Amino acid sequence: MTGTGSAGTVLLSSFYLAPIEYYSVLFRAREVWMEVHDTYRKQSYRNRCVIAGANGPMALSVPVEKPPSPHTAMKDMRIADHGNWRHLHWNALVSAYNSTPFFDYYRDDFEPFYHKTYPFLHDFNEELRLLVCRLLGIPEPVVYTPSYIDVVPPGWADYRETIDPKQPLHSGETGFFPKPYYQVFKQKQGFLENLSIIDLLFNMGNEARLYLG
Repeated sequence: MTGTGSAGTVLLSSFYLAPIEYYSVLFRAREVWMEVHDTYRKQSYRNRCVIAGANGPMALSVPVEKPPSPHTAMKDMRIADHGNWRHLHWNALVSAYNSTPFFDYYRDDFEPFYHKTYPFLHDFNEELRLLVCRLLGIPEPVVYTPSYIDVVPPGWADYRETIDPKQPLHSGETGFFPKPYYQVFKQKQGFLENLSIIDLLFNMGNEARLYLG
């Protein structure tokens, strides 16, 4: 068990193949509000995921076009079509997870995302999130914010900036307490906690749901 009961109503941002902590919150929440009017922030999970490479954690970043203003909303961020990033990301996923127990089982679910063009980062992120939620059996009580939520209603948990690659785990706040699970490179580099949800999915398959708690 990695979580501590229901998380009630939570407020999240849209992330690219978000870390396990994010999906643990989704799994335990009674209701989720997805913030789409937050300001896009560089070096966040909005366009970045972290996987387990042969030499340790590997960050994969979706390139985005230069925003027209410093306060461009996440929903308006466009993916930059340069650098053949889709090919690079998919090859990195294959290299990292081809030998995991469940990669072949889920391969056909994920590969099409790296052959299709998505103009907007939010749309790409959300389509992947919907897929992951379906594979994990996570219900979809998600509401998209009609405008930026500046004053969070009483009783809500605001995790929009809490789950961040530059911040340590906030286990006491989000209720996620990572425990080791099988990883292909674990003997070589030790257990890598709170990687992208695909690390858990490719290594644990249907049992990933039990880990989310």
